[in-house]
Amino acid sequence: MDCDHEQDQPHRWYSTNLVGVPAQVLGSAVFNEHPVPLAIAGVREAHTGLFALLDKCQQLNEAGEVFVHYLDVSFGLRKPDPTDKSRLGHAEQRRWRSSWRKLLQGWGMDANGPAGAVLKGWVESRFGLVPSFHKAVLARFPSPVWLAYLEEKLSSRYHNNNIYQQLDLLYAYAQWALARPAMRLSLPTLADQHLTLWRGSNRCEEQLVHGRLSDKRCTVRLNNLVSFSVSRDEASCFGDWIFQAQVPTCKVLVFPGLLPGQVLAGEQEVLVLGGQWQVEARYA
Repeated sequence: MDCDHEQDQPHRWYSTNLVGVPAQVLGSAVFNEHPVPLAIAGVREAHTGLFALLDKCQQLNEAGEVFVHYLDVSFGLRKPDPTDKSRLGHAEQRRWRSSWRKLLQGWGMDANGPAGAVLKGWVESRFGLVPSFHKAVLARFPSPVWLAYLEEKLSSRYHNNNIYQQLDLLYAYAQWALARPAMRLSLPTLADQHLTLWRGSNRCEEQLVHGRLSDKRCTVRLNNLVSFSVSRDEASCFGDWIFQAQVPTCKVLVFPGLLPGQVLAGEQEVLVLGGQWQVEARYA
């Protein structure tokens, strides 16, 4: 295979990661069928106090409040009280502090916006999965499309205040909750570490890897971070074709009920690490 052809296939690009599973394996359909637990190196060890507090929680809403308070204190996310503002300089009062919540809300508004670029960059950094789409197909590098993605990914508007460390904790918290049956009541029934989820799509032909949509069962390649829905009806709002997939819990970043307050625009949205998937395809 010549070099130019390789450049046109970003799904063949992988980088090192922090989870101990090669990215090429992590992004494969085989891994999705036979997953293993994942953990970002050093996160639980560096925040033992948080997880000790979480282990005392009996309900998910209680755990969510503990998690939000911990990150507010650790990363200075809470707005200062009016009495405190007098002691802060003008620049400090106006300083934009990027936060996990603002990123998720930005994703909910536009997954191909600056917040989406930072989230895709975090997946690339921690799991080694290279994005395949951001506003347009990310093919040949360098190219205007790639440069636009890199610009947004590293923009100080969202990429500040240790945002990757915040997302590391968010992922670790989600995995902590998914490991406890009492904390995942909002999700479809779990079987063998999998969730049955649905995704609506209109860009099916360029996502196909093996098989045909008309065969009902095929393999598709999705972006390195994608949204699924917990119901087929909800997914049908987002595309003419519906993909039903068995999603490993170790690939879930956010699910309904995990966090207090409005986080994502879609209440039934699940954020999942991408790659290749064996799916059942149905025309909506």
